[in-house]
Amino acid sequence: MENKQEVVNKIKEEGKTLAFSRISENLARMGYGARGLIYGVIGILAIGVALGISGSLQDPQGAIAAIGKNLFGRILLGVVLIGLIGYVLWGLIRAFLDPLHKGKDFKGILERTGYFISAVAYGILIFPTYNYIFSNPNAAQSGAQVIQLRNIISTIFLIPFGKYIVGIIGVLVLIVGLYQVYQGLRTNFDKQIKPYALTPKQIKVVKTFGRFGTLARAVVFALIGIFLIFAAYQSNSADVKGIDGALLILLHQPYGHLLLGIVAAGLIAFGCYSLLSAFWFKFRRENRVF
Repeated sequence: MENKQEVVNKIKEEGKTLAFSRISENLARMGYGARGLIYGVIGILAIGVALGISGSLQDPQGAIAAIGKNLFGRILLGVVLIGLIGYVLWGLIRAFLDPLHKGKDFKGILERTGYFISAVAYGILIFPTYNYIFSNPNAAQSGAQVIQLRNIISTIFLIPFGKYIVGIIGVLVLIVGLYQVYQGLRTNFDKQIKPYALTPKQIKVVKTFGRFGTLARAVVFALIGIFLIFAAYQSNSADVKGIDGALLILLHQPYGHLLLGIVAAGLIAFGCYSLLSAFWFKFRRENRVF
């Protein structure tokens, strides 16, 4: 019989094979596509508010509801549902199998923690999306996500040291937001999206969208983290904000329409970046060496 270490090594090797398989690559592509559609809709609706034309500030569930308003939209939501499942699985693969070689230092653990948080956040969207497609109860709707988040935070407040747990979660979300600022500004932004079939001009386009979009999303994440910390300090789950709440905070600041417009344009850029990634994502050859 195989000893324990041999079994562990075999599991690790099989995990690495899965992490770099065509399945993982396709999961990533589907996931980036779904993420792109959701952020693109959030940004488009928000920029309408910033320009005073129309639209509304939405969270991801609100964006899903906006996509599925007609028959074509519901068909499109079927694709989004598959993409959400793909993105959740890809997030878990990135977090635990580390196919992008982020490592186990502080920076690597931070990025991999972000992948796990992202997988959980998108996983929460799977059932509301499914329910919306088939007109079931608990379908995706505007504002539902922040209500769910507040209910979760209220439950955490009831357990011992819950206030501190919420505070730690807020700090982690804030750190993820600040780290995204670093990601957007660094010179070697997203080395993973560098497939060999692209021209230098195409690479420049996708990275420009990615930088601007990542910085805009960082602002939103940082605000969500700050309000989680504030909620922990006040022991009040009503202070928790979602993406729509963070955008509303920007709107209420001096030059709020301008600030909201910039961030909304950035979210649209992030959506475009994600959609381009769905077409152009490919594992770099050096990442396959293990």
